Amino acid sequence: MKIEQLDEPIDSSVDTNRSNNSDDDQERRLITVRVDAKRALVGAGARILFYPTLLYNVFRNKIQAEFRWWDQIDQFLLLGAVPFPKDVPRLKQLGVGGVITLNEPYETLVSTSLYHAHEIDHLVIPTRDYLFAPTFADINRAVDFIHENSCSGRTTYVHCKAGRGRSTTIVLCYLVEYKNMSPIAAFEYVRSRRPRILLAPSQWKAVQEYKKQRILSRLICPSGDAVIITKADLEGYPNPCNDDSGKELAIVPRMPKTRPMMARLSCLFASLKVTGGCGSVARQMTEARA
Repeated sequence: MKIEQLDEPIDSSVDTNRSNNSDDDQERRLITVRVDAKRALVGAGARILFYPTLLYNVFRNKIQAEFRWWDQIDQFLLLGAVPFPKDVPRLKQLGVGGVITLNEPYETLVSTSLYHAHEIDHLVIPTRDYLFAPTFADINRAVDFIHENSCSGRTTYVHCKAGRGRSTTIVLCYLVEYKNMSPIAAFEYVRSRRPRILLAPSQWKAVQEYKKQRILSRLICPSGDAVIITKADLEGYPNPCNDDSGKELAIVPRMPKTRPMMARLSCLFASLKVTGGCGSVARQMTEARA
């Protein structure tokens, strides 16, 4: 057996990194497969149980006065179970101007066209039952939908199949955002209005994560407002860089109106950073004053 020395040494760290990356990719694939399998299994079970559980809820609603189909949570907010077509005129009489449906297509009993025929807006956010929660983007859409309706004096009806988990997740996030409640306080309040609400762990986590995301967004832009700075706004200020590459619009928080000078300085500093990379801010300010 003949052994020859290689011209280039083997980089063991590269092999190790490749091995680690391969292991990570395999682990991600396994997690994805597990999640997909879980969704498929839960989805199949939800389809099988939909009509039996729906009939059970209808039966309890008929014999128990406290088992209401929907409950009023706020002046312009109702939380409840999946409506039937015969319920649409009744919802209209209650001042409902918008409906948020969190059911999947097989669970939906009222078409969008029927809502529109009664001048009711319809927001559909299909979410799998039992163990799943709406996405952060969908929660934002729903919360804004409720707020816009309430500002117009219109009530929003938020529902899933039984008005316990998916729809409650949206209502809690609305109370957290626009009623300044903590997730726990919002949950206790809604439970006092509709005692049978029940959140899955993923749904409760979604409410908590929504609260954290909203706090973070306020820290980034506390005023909730913004000013757009364009190149035209900087006319009269010399720029040491003649190259226009890399210049783009800047969005910066708007300063309070009681401090106009500070607002102007803030906009100027932000704009100099955007045109930047060609010297310190102090040097650019000196040249601007000159």
